[in-house]
Amino acid sequence: MRSTIDGNPDYGEVRFDLDPGDVVRAASGAMNWYQGDLELRGRLLGGVVRSVARKLLGGTSMFITEYTAGAPGAVGIAPTFPGAVTSARLDDGKLFLSPSTFLAATDGIDLRTRFYGSRGFLSGSGPFLIEASGSGEVWFSAFGGLVERELDGDLLVDTGHVCAFEPTVGYRLRGAGGVKQTLFSGEGLLLGFSGRGRIYLQSRNASALAQWVTPFLRG
Repeated sequence: MRSTIDGNPDYGEVRFDLDPGDVVRAASGAMNWYQGDLELRGRLLGGVVRSVARKLLGGTSMFITEYTAGAPGAVGIAPTFPGAVTSARLDDGKLFLSPSTFLAATDGIDLRTRFYGSRGFLSGSGPFLIEASGSGEVWFSAFGGLVERELDGDLLVDTGHVCAFEPTVGYRLRGAGGVKQTLFSGEGLLLGFSGRGRIYLQSRNASALAQWVTPFLRG
């Protein structure tokens, strides 16, 4: 199997060229096109309990679409929001993803929903993250541009701008200064990252966009 990312940085899409027997799994509804002799099958990846939790609490579909090549073929996978697409290769490792950023993974990657406590409710991003683990490659997307950082120390990030991060990086919810600054600065709650590892950030915030658009929809 070979993969190519086209359309970055504005409208990323992953193209998978599959040989007979190759398998790729993608988020439900993420397919743009496909060609050749490919078998499409919906799967409850990780079983019913994990899949329901991923849908209700993690922001992703209960189903994963599995593409199996019976002959050489290709499939294009893309996110809902405009923005960049990237990938990370895992060697018996893990990567934590914010809800709705997952796009696709090779056969050796396991997906599960992880609970990270009530601080997630307060952050506005939900109390769950998606954990990708195993050996293989995982593709994910950003809303807007994607900024990759190697952290060695501390970093404060607006909650709506986090795409993914490695498990060596710890985080905690905190305010933008004191109570007054947190309530009236417009920044609200932040995620304080610490440690050493890679963090993927997105330049746009879907929740902020929705809040901006809502008054216009009301007329």
